[in-house]
Amino acid sequence: MKKRPYHHGDLAAALLDRAEQTVRERGSDALSLRELARDLGVSPGAPSRHFKTKQALLDALALRGFERLIEAIGTAQEDAGETFAERLDAVARTYVGFATGDAALLDLMFSAKHSPEASTALGMAAHRWGEQFLELVSHGQHRGEVRQGPLERVTLTVFAPLHGYIGLAASGVLPPEAAGPGLDDVIESIVRHCRPE
Repeated sequence: MKKRPYHHGDLAAALLDRAEQTVRERGSDALSLRELARDLGVSPGAPSRHFKTKQALLDALALRGFERLIEAIGTAQEDAGETFAERLDAVARTYVGFATGDAALLDLMFSAKHSPEASTALGMAAHRWGEQFLELVSHGQHRGEVRQGPLERVTLTVFAPLHGYIGLAASGVLPPEAAGPGLDDVIESIVRHCRPE
């Protein structure tokens, strides 16, 4: 019997890449460190040098997802105009694109961040992602384009309808022909609701 090698160059990155593919194709329940090792052609114990448990691997995958989403939203805001409506539009489309493009990863990100075993780094990344929405609304308030009020409460009125739309779009409930106009309507509704009275 041929012995499989222990080393694999950047095994941690390879494990994360293959784990992400598995989660996308079969869900996180199908993930197995032993199976990943076999797929990558390394010994069964090699993955444990980087991820002690399956949960540690899932946390790392969720962290990578949050880092990717944070970067995408940050870039979208930088490339958008100055108004609240322009920035919201850019953030919403970026978030929806991420969520519908990789719904399984988004599900994992949200379930992992609520786990009692979630790493500090994952908790901090999830917090930073939430802060991006707070900053968006705060910027709008300072410009006089968003009604005043407690920042967390006003931000909820932005985030809740957007996240609800994402849930419908990512689950396939929305027919493709309704998805684009539906997002336009959601963004317009949020902007209208956020205007100062």
